[in-house]
Amino acid sequence: MDSNKKTARIAGCIFLVLLISGIFAEFFVRHKIFVPDDIISTAKNIKDKHALFNLGIVSDIIMSTAYFFYAIFLYFIFKPVSKTFSLILISSSMVGVSILCLNTFNQIAASLLAGNGNYLEAFNQEQLNGLITFFLKMHINGYYVAQVFYGLYLFPLGYMIYKSGLIPKFIGVLLMLGFVGDMINFFNFFLFPKSEFVLLDYVTLPADLGEVSLCLWLVIMGIREYKLETQIKSSTI
Repeated sequence: MDSNKKTARIAGCIFLVLLISGIFAEFFVRHKIFVPDDIISTAKNIKDKHALFNLGIVSDIIMSTAYFFYAIFLYFIFKPVSKTFSLILISSSMVGVSILCLNTFNQIAASLLAGNGNYLEAFNQEQLNGLITFFLKMHINGYYVAQVFYGLYLFPLGYMIYKSGLIPKFIGVLLMLGFVGDMINFFNFFLFPKSEFVLLDYVTLPADLGEVSLCLWLVIMGIREYKLETQIKSSTI
């Protein structure tokens, strides 16, 4: 049974890598480079801080790779609880990882357009700025598409946590609420982009709190292994 706790802690450490790399790419790279509604300044920042921008791309790839292995570890941890929901979890995660990896090419395109390649001589600066903005907007849209499958991974994970008792039930509740929040955020972005309802700014908070709590619990505590055998016998899914 010690191996299950070890597996859970490895999963927690992998998610910690995911969390750190994702936060770095978003808050220490993109927030310093992207200037809302200012094409020229954003394009100039990418060119002036080219190495930092590319480091953000690498960080995103590390995040996606960690997400890939994290899902695999979660699958083996929760498979005894529910084979069906574990399969949904890993399938959703793999689709989400694929979208995130493909979405990285939008950032790579922006990076190339802000570079010094000879092929860029075919464009004037205004055209380059427009293309850079286009690919950055594609990157943002790609994140929201990936969020659908990220949400679909949260629900089965939250359900299995709540059902099994291997991890505190409140974390499972937060993750299931996170699924609802992610779906609301997705539909709001594409269908009501001009909505200014203040609560929408916090709709993904349950997912954030749930995932951070899960990460800390896995790293520090592992899983409550003594409940696993009971759950295997009682699970009907």
